[in-house]
Amino acid sequence: MTDTVISSASKEVVIGFDRPFVIIGERINPTGRKLLAEEMKNGDFSRVESDTLAQVAAGAHMLDVNAGIPLADEPAILAQAIKLVQSLTDVPLSIDSSIIEALEAGLAVYEGKALVNSVTGEDEVMERVLPLVAKHGAAVVAISNDETGISEDPDVRFEVARKIVNRAADHGIPKADVVVDPLVMPIGAMRTAGRQVFRLVRRLQDELGVNSTCGASNVSFGLPNRAGVNGAFLAMAIASGLTSAITNPLESEIMQSIRAADVLTGNDADCAKWIKQYREPVPEGSSARRRENRRRGASST
Repeated sequence: MTDTVISSASKEVVIGFDRPFVIIGERINPTGRKLLAEEMKNGDFSRVESDTLAQVAAGAHMLDVNAGIPLADEPAILAQAIKLVQSLTDVPLSIDSSIIEALEAGLAVYEGKALVNSVTGEDEVMERVLPLVAKHGAAVVAISNDETGISEDPDVRFEVARKIVNRAADHGIPKADVVVDPLVMPIGAMRTAGRQVFRLVRRLQDELGVNSTCGASNVSFGLPNRAGVNGAFLAMAIASGLTSAITNPLESEIMQSIRAADVLTGNDADCAKWIKQYREPVPEGSSARRRENRRRGASST
């Protein structure tokens, strides 16, 4: 089985087929968050700090860090954000940018083995990103689109993924360090979007032997009660073989669905994590009363 090991300076997280699902917190991303974008652009990282602490407290195993702000110095902002986040938590990070200079800046300051998010199937992109990943001994997210765009045919997306895995091997990057994103389309615009992902992640595991991830929130774009759709999607995707996702750990419905999926796939040994999270607290004094009742029962026999 394939294990993808990501680490900070002091902590490892393993993404794998027979392991608990890995939750990558999505909140440190200014895309669609105008206030956060303006703050980061102006050097105010207070919201990055609070989002970091809140996501880790909610159960995120890793955090995605993105600084894609128009007309801003993305490499400098991303490096600053990574240094801040690593000073606040020991969870490993996904360094998220489509700008090679930003990835370089982020990897230069990162302590540990990062997950680089991402590389696509365009030849030019692969030849710029993959040597950087190999140089830093990082792992990489492989996005299954290429020069032709995002295909609606899942078989085409699978072949793009295969191409990236093979090209990564040419650069000395083992398939264990390639985590494929099958690309989640909005279910409101494409009714087969869910089925496509479920089929793709099965093939990624069975035929390529690679781990998988996705931007889970994409599936519910434009719909009401997005957390409900996202949670159901993730549970079904996990059952199909998805091993990690970039999602919002602050949504209790999503976290509950993921934890339940871990239980039902046998990746929560003895249901211990589920019980710890959801068992009802024992009323104050009840333990002492039970001990006293047992003592009295024993003395009367």
